[in-house]
Amino acid sequence: MIRAPFLDTDGIHNFRDYGGWVTTGGGRVKTGLLWRSGQHIGASEADLEAVDALGIRTVIDLRGQSERDRNPCKRSQGFDGEVFFYDGETSSSPPHMDVDEDTTTEEFARQRMLGVYTRMPRNVAMISMFAQYFRLLAERDGPSLVHCFAGKDRTGIAAMLMLHVLGVSRDDQMAEFLRTNDAPTLQVLAAQSVPGIEERLGRKLDEGAIKALLEVREDYLHTFWSVVEEEHGTLDSYIERTLGVDELLKEQLRTRFLA
Repeated sequence: MIRAPFLDTDGIHNFRDYGGWVTTGGGRVKTGLLWRSGQHIGASEADLEAVDALGIRTVIDLRGQSERDRNPCKRSQGFDGEVFFYDGETSSSPPHMDVDEDTTTEEFARQRMLGVYTRMPRNVAMISMFAQYFRLLAERDGPSLVHCFAGKDRTGIAAMLMLHVLGVSRDDQMAEFLRTNDAPTLQVLAAQSVPGIEERLGRKLDEGAIKALLEVREDYLHTFWSVVEEEHGTLDSYIERTLGVDELLKEQLRTRFLA
């Protein structure tokens, strides 16, 4: 039985441990080392204390420069980890805000999100960040945190890629991806996202559109997999040839993160 993964937070969405999964080889991904979340601009003092208690040494921020400028993450005065990020844009806008005036229908919102997952495997900035993410986690000691704006799309793919390398089944990769929808902090993301979207649209979003934009769906991840397999043959080939994760690096990651 996998323990409850979510950290109790007031102002950070979807903060959770993505370890604990059993591998196809009979091992288990260690817990307490691999953390994921949305951005920390709304973190409370209690949140910062809770994050500090995790001993996180490495933060991989998948947001682009404009996102970081608009939404600077809070860190405690005692935070002594190191934050790594891309010097430029990782997307034209946060994935869940990649909308236009028609995104008041659930189906259009869903199609916009599918577009995000279609573009992500080819996004040069994200390829660079995913490659760096693997190298950092192999090289740096202590727990890590990977996050983006919402902690569900770019972060969800990063977590899936790591679990794949560690030998977690595709079914469990999907289960980890969909666990985002169980996060008890959706109101945090909604408060950070929905008003800006509605201001851009000049109208209210319907509930179905909000859910399609702020949650995740199976077909989102299937779209990423399909694009990768169509263009690279297999996910393993994409990870090895495009992200540069060779057998030595894989073995380093498995030694570090499998029990």
